[in-house]
Amino acid sequence: MTALGTRGARPLPAHPSPPTLRRAAPALLGYMAVRVLGLLALAVWSAARDKSAYKLLTARWDSLWYTRVAELGYGYEVRLANGDVHSNLAFFPLLPWLERLLASVTPMSYADAGFAVSALASLAAAWGVFAVADHVYGRRVGVCAVLLWAVLPVGIVQSMAYSESLFTALAAWSLYAVLTGRWLTAGTLALLAGLTRPVGLAVVAAVWAAAVASFVRDRSTPRWRRALGMLIAPLGAAGYVLWVGHRTGKGPLGYLDVQAGWRNGFDGGAAFARFVADKFTSFPSALAGVGLVVGVGLLIWLYVTCVRQRQPLPLLVYAGVVTVLALCASSYFGSKPRLLLPAFPLLLPLARALARPRTSRSVLVTGVAAVASAVYGAFWLNGSGPP
Repeated sequence: MTALGTRGARPLPAHPSPPTLRRAAPALLGYMAVRVLGLLALAVWSAARDKSAYKLLTARWDSLWYTRVAELGYGYEVRLANGDVHSNLAFFPLLPWLERLLASVTPMSYADAGFAVSALASLAAAWGVFAVADHVYGRRVGVCAVLLWAVLPVGIVQSMAYSESLFTALAAWSLYAVLTGRWLTAGTLALLAGLTRPVGLAVVAAVWAAAVASFVRDRSTPRWRRALGMLIAPLGAAGYVLWVGHRTGKGPLGYLDVQAGWRNGFDGGAAFARFVADKFTSFPSALAGVGLVVGVGLLIWLYVTCVRQRQPLPLLVYAGVVTVLALCASSYFGSKPRLLLPAFPLLLPLARALARPRTSRSVLVTGVAAVASAVYGAFWLNGSGPP
């Protein structure tokens, strides 16, 4: 940790043990309370609208694509009237693999398995967020970081049969492994993250950046472990992308063609900028435009604060890549909030601020945010929801 330390971090042993369940218990219990509140709000709101809350969580949008992959494998596609081709090759395989495995050994359906995997993964993610924050800033900040992650406006996605919770769990524990010098573990978890979502590139970048910095600054750890961790890290994402290219017959860039069929790609944020600008052409949509500008400004401010507080290099690299990939994607603008969900290091400055007041005041602030998040999540998922 000496090579990757931050101002304000506690002095720690070179390879501290992961935080025990007892140490993480306040964070995990608080996280579960927030999630239960969100699910109760969703159940009440859905019942009032004569909808199934469970179906909203397990059988809409991406969750249907994942369960279809789990049940039937790859090769399914939908051809739209405008010529677009939506192929299930766009969805990375780890979540449907786990759904298939769980459904094969239990009476669960694939949708049930997806919900169960997401529930367990969200707890693992909360524990991982705590582990990272606790390692860098201490237990109190770790608890606050988990609660802030739980009460995000789109926190309900953590309970859906989506891949965000699974990815965040793998990313958080990979970053913790990097911070504690466990290079083989970090590389393996980065590999698995790369099999979960395209943004697995962010975890790979964090592992590589930290390893290169460690090569330069720290010679105490055998170099072969760092080198092997770097070698392992990109194999998941690279393997799947190359397999898609082979299956489609379009070579190494075949996956980009698959994404193009969904009108999704990386354009440096040009399409998103036009989307925001269009909001200012009428009223009241201009209010939404103001909200988007403020939201992006807040993200930039949080990242700059992370840099000024000298967060460890892997956290800065990871959060930066996640944020850039989310904001600069050329399609599905309504999904950007959930695409930013894994960027938990951005919450650490807020967690440090929340940890300073007395516990009663921090609990009050978190409680109000939890209620607001639960109500918004129920409203959002019963409306347009995450595409």
